[in-house]
Amino acid sequence: MDRRTAPRAATLVAAVALLVGCSGEATDRGTSGSGTTTPGTPPSSSSGSAPTDVVTDLDAPWSITIDDETTLVSERDSGRVLELTDDGTREVGTVEAVSAGGEGGLLGLAVHDDHLYTYFTSADDNRVVRHELTGEPGSLGLGDAETILDGIPSASFHNGGRIAFGPDDMLYVTTGDAGETDRAQDPESLAGKILRLTPEGEVPEDNPFDDSLVWTLGHRNPQGIAWADDGTMYASEFGQDTWDELNVIEAGDNYGWPTVEGTADDDRFIDPVQQWSPDEASPSGIAIDDGSIWIANLRGERLREVPLDDVTTSTEHLVGEHGRLRDVAVATDGSLWVLTNNTDGRGDPGDGDDRILRVVVR
Repeated sequence: MDRRTAPRAATLVAAVALLVGCSGEATDRGTSGSGTTTPGTPPSSSSGSAPTDVVTDLDAPWSITIDDETTLVSERDSGRVLELTDDGTREVGTVEAVSAGGEGGLLGLAVHDDHLYTYFTSADDNRVVRHELTGEPGSLGLGDAETILDGIPSASFHNGGRIAFGPDDMLYVTTGDAGETDRAQDPESLAGKILRLTPEGEVPEDNPFDDSLVWTLGHRNPQGIAWADDGTMYASEFGQDTWDELNVIEAGDNYGWPTVEGTADDDRFIDPVQQWSPDEASPSGIAIDDGSIWIANLRGERLREVPLDDVTTSTEHLVGEHGRLRDVAVATDGSLWVLTNNTDGRGDPGDGDDRILRVVVR
């Protein structure tokens, strides 16, 4: 069975029908500044139709990955991988060597060719480990762990952590600067980068730097990556005091941190296509569907929609309605599944938090 993640994620229609409607940070940045309005057209605001619960009572969830048969969720602090079933959730397994603390722990998930890839913080570093997925949907398990990349600098904050397979079947990994800003500009460091590697952890021959996993550099703490149908790659990134960013990612480019934050008009660096003040954003996971980029925001407590035909504009959904939003994925029925993040020690959890929400915005 091929569980490879596709650009348009899929879900079990039967599970959706059964689960929908049931109830089951200091912020991720430095101290926020005052900020100003993003130059350009101000965003409109829309809440769409009322979201419904897919599943509730998750514990500090971080990543949701959906393929044609299975939905998996990571729990940051417990190190558990959960599978959604007709009855709610079940534990697939616990990832060994996870050392949770601050923003670190079990973070990103990706599924590719019957393997689950995980990004997590250990006692010594951040690393990418894969497990064979055993069993069948509804009774999945984790095979032996195989470390395909280690030595990524870690800290109690700025760990990056999003992983995803691109349309080229290569694994992309976002890493933070782990609190030492100069790492982002150091081509020899794995921190403050977007990395590109083969499914086995090797350096692809067409990477932009010789014998290097580095795809792009100059990042502070990117936590979202996704691809449009034309192959364009986008990434969301936490700034520090002034601007959070949405960037178009191209091989070998430098995105400026820590020399610049946000739009700088400096020929040495790539400017973001859109930026927001920290109190309106803290962008984490992103997804692309139906002509738009969808961005889950933590401190901003909103789902932001950026149309691909004009990435300088945006529309806001669910503003302040469900607390911190960590990740978003796309279902084949056209809905979005949005992962809240109120139980990680930085939010204000309500009854049933954390949860996956089914959102229809059209």
